[in-house]
Amino acid sequence: MQTTMFKGSVVNLAGDAVGVGDKAPIVSAVGTDLKSVEIGGAKDKIQLIVTVPSLDTDTCAAETRRFNEDVNNLDICETTVVSMDLPFASERFCTTSGIENLTVASDYLDKSVSKAYGVLMDDNKLKGLSARAVFVVDRSGTIVYKEIVKEVTSEPNYEAALDAIKEAR
Repeated sequence: MQTTMFKGSVVNLAGDAVGVGDKAPIVSAVGTDLKSVEIGGAKDKIQLIVTVPSLDTDTCAAETRRFNEDVNNLDICETTVVSMDLPFASERFCTTSGIENLTVASDYLDKSVSKAYGVLMDDNKLKGLSARAVFVVDRSGTIVYKEIVKEVTSEPNYEAALDAIKEAR
């Protein structure tokens, strides 16, 4: 079983653990417009899939803003940030934070993204939320980069994720 940490305590992750070399599961989340957002599988662009617990935390907000800036000039990449926030809260966050270069989606309905990618926190006070993780999926639908951030209150390795996107061209 995969794990992460929350303030030094181990948190077990539920779902199907996927890794580099695996096909990215095709699942849906709910966009800020309440329409379905498809994640995973083969696409015309490289996918950057980012899961966070809630956009209503400083770390998640900072991470989303940073990826929004980092992918601004990457027309080869489709970026989706997935949280458990309601679509209305996600839309408000995007509006107030100027998020325009990526898609924000919610996994609140059935947690299908978190389960399919093995990042659903299964215990501790954050049970039911997504762990902080980053996946890069090439055009053929294969996962070429994966990071489950060791401490959920920490930010991911942005440079490694961006390097993986550039290498997947």
